[in-house]
Formats: sequence, structure tokens, C-alpha cells
Amino acid sequence: MPDLRKINLRVIPRAKQNKISVDDDGTYRVHITAAPVDGAANDAVIKALAKHLGVAKSQIKIVRGATARDKVVEIA
Repeated sequence: MPDLRKINLRVIPRAKQNKISVDDDGTYRVHITAAPVDGAANDAVIKALAKHLGVAKSQIKIVRGATARDKVVEIA
């Protein structure tokens, strides 16, 4: 079974710029310019995280919170 790790996210859609920061408790704050319409923000979150972590987009999967601001992603 592949080594998976889970990361807690707090997504801020419609931000002025795309950026990622990490809170003291380890939660990632992902600021995304995309609006939360038709999955556009989720796609932008995956793209930004992949770039930030240096992994392929296909290795990141939203496992909880697909329609919420608080999400859990799994990275293979």
C-alpha cells in the first residue's frame, strides 16, 4: 500500500492572490483567486498545493470537504 499523508486545509476562495501559509497548528491556509463554482476552487487548490509541495496534481486527492472551506487532502 502506498505511503499516504493527510493534510488539513482551510481554503479562502476569491482571494486577491494565490498563496499558501501554514498555521501554528499545522493547518494549511490556501488563498485562491478562483470562485467556488463548479469545482473551480478545488481544482485551483490542487494545482497550488502540487506546486507548493513539489508533487504531481494526480497525487493529491480531496478526501473530505469537497464543498466546504475546511478540507482534508491525501497526498500519495
